[in-house]
Amino acid sequence: MTTETLGHPRSDDRPSAAAPHRGRRAALITGGVFLGLALLIAFIVSIWNWNWFRGPLARVLSARMHREVTITGDLNANIWSWNPTASVQGLHIANPVWAGKGHMADVGRVVVRLRLVPLFSGHLDLRRLEFDNPSVDLWRDRQGRATWDFSNGAQSNQPLRLPPIRNFIIRDGRLSVRDDVRKLTFNGTIAAHEHLGRRSHGFEMSGQGALNRQPFTLQVTGGPLLNIDRSKPYPFDASIRAGQTYVTAKGAVPKPFDFGDFYMNATARGPDLADLYGITGVPLPNTPPYDLHGRLSRNDRVYRIDDLGGRVGSSNLAGSLSVDAGRPRTLLKANLLSRDLDFPDLGALFGGAPKHGKIASPSQKVEAQHLAAQNRIFPDSTLDVSRIRQIDADVTYKALSIRDAPVNLKAGSTHVRLNDGLLRADPLTLDLPQGRISGYIRLDARKKTPVTNLDLRLTNARIESLIPFKVQGSTPLSAPIVGRAKLTGSGDSVHKAFADASGQVSVVAPGGEIRQSIAELMGVDVIKGLGLWNKKSQQTTPIRCAVANFDVRGGVMNTERLVFDTGPVLVTGSGQVNLGTERLDFRVQGHPKKFQLVRLLVPVDVSGPIRSPSLKIEKGKAIAQGGVAAALAAAVSPLAAILPFVDPGLAKNADCAALVTQAAQKGAPVKTAQASPRPTTTARR
Repeated sequence: MTTETLGHPRSDDRPSAAAPHRGRRAALITGGVFLGLALLIAFIVSIWNWNWFRGPLARVLSARMHREVTITGDLNANIWSWNPTASVQGLHIANPVWAGKGHMADVGRVVVRLRLVPLFSGHLDLRRLEFDNPSVDLWRDRQGRATWDFSNGAQSNQPLRLPPIRNFIIRDGRLSVRDDVRKLTFNGTIAAHEHLGRRSHGFEMSGQGALNRQPFTLQVTGGPLLNIDRSKPYPFDASIRAGQTYVTAKGAVPKPFDFGDFYMNATARGPDLADLYGITGVPLPNTPPYDLHGRLSRNDRVYRIDDLGGRVGSSNLAGSLSVDAGRPRTLLKANLLSRDLDFPDLGALFGGAPKHGKIASPSQKVEAQHLAAQNRIFPDSTLDVSRIRQIDADVTYKALSIRDAPVNLKAGSTHVRLNDGLLRADPLTLDLPQGRISGYIRLDARKKTPVTNLDLRLTNARIESLIPFKVQGSTPLSAPIVGRAKLTGSGDSVHKAFADASGQVSVVAPGGEIRQSIAELMGVDVIKGLGLWNKKSQQTTPIRCAVANFDVRGGVMNTERLVFDTGPVLVTGSGQVNLGTERLDFRVQGHPKKFQLVRLLVPVDVSGPIRSPSLKIEKGKAIAQGGVAAALAAAVSPLAAILPFVDPGLAKNADCAALVTQAAQKGAPVKTAQASPRPTTTARR
């Protein structure tokens, strides 16, 4: 048996005496390399100047921001730390080429400190972000190009998304904004810091200045930034004042600081909802003073307000709405409800002002005083068509109860759609105690001068509930009434649109009853009429058919026919309503159906402002009695064409059809027209 089989090594397998020497040599070489690197690093650090990188860094920033960026001060960094820090002094960011010369931002110093460890997991965590003496001038032109848009047209209007920041500081900041799209200007200061003390509430940002020449203040407070956790919501409170508009909010950012996602309970009050445009960028209608609350949230580019409640003027308002800002034109959707609508509050929508309730905004007060001084109804306030062109809308609105309306309205609803400058309220419904006003209103703001079209019908109504009045303690007139108004007018205010209106307006009472004493007095039967009046007689006489038809051209409503046919008297008239001057001038004349010895045929004039007309009897212009045939022939001639315009069913109404037949029998050249079916909503579109 050999030594190899017993496990003893051979002599040539034993360690060589030179092996330890080779190990020591390798260690010396490795140590020398590290020592050399250390000496090299120490040498480099001793002579290093970070300003060597000012040019390359400025070029990188210029490429990313698509405009010239320069660094005129020192560039410093401390990279040998778990929290690397870098600072830049004299940072200047130019305007984009289209905005001309000048700087969008000049910053005295920027300091950035970040945590190194989160970078290995793909997260950026800023320990400190500091700006000293920043001066920022922002501008958006009429074409919508913004100097603060660094996307070069690729990803415009993206939400601001920042990493967690544990110490955010702005010292002596100045901000100037000019927005030609929103017609907004702002000049002011801004500061941000964190109070670290026993009484501190944490982070605070404040700003003040002038928004469209009105005082502006901003106050935002939040929890201590040192305790921020990207997986936990960051709470904040905010308070904004812009002129007489006040907004407060209490909410949170679920993922600090991704401002594409937040929620808050907010309140807003002020003289006019339209004033919120400067703060929100959303065009809202003119309103009387408001006080509203709701839950505001954001999901990327969509804003929502849920549980909306409060008051606008003297009316309550509830519902929900959303604003999608990620479209070429902002889209507003809303479902709104008023349980109690004070009708004068709607006046501000069209440039007027409330007649009572809270104080209106200064512009509304001036408009109301102007209208009152001229004894007028239609406001002159100019419609801002540029705002209408900026937004699309789909809004439903319902009022369960209406009070203080010019006529006895009970409730109403409408569905408003706005698409690329074309606004349509269809269907529009206003409920009366008996009957309804329904139809549509369209406003075309795509042209330089807006064009308004309306087609409204009055159906199943009663004149005594529509215009309630009493004589000697009782209602002297009772009749069903129907009507239709179809008008088109151009103008950038309600007054201008009516002053330019053309079309047709017709009202028909197909039957009913009138106090006989009043009917007799229409013919001025001195003996019988006054006798019945003095006896306070409640005796009535039938109304066969009453028609008022107007041809509207250039804002002037001229009577084509005005006829009121009762048992004893046929009343005819003529005149006009000038919608531009808001004045009317009518004359009515009674034609007795039986000859009376003591009867004076005296014209009655109604004239003056629409708002407060006066009645005058022309006593010195009594005329002789004449046959009713001529008056009937002249008054009734076009009725067969007018009645189907108002309602196709009127052509077959017994009383009105009998009146037309009687006129034809007396030789009147009665016109005829086929009753066309009532246009449907689809057909009107």
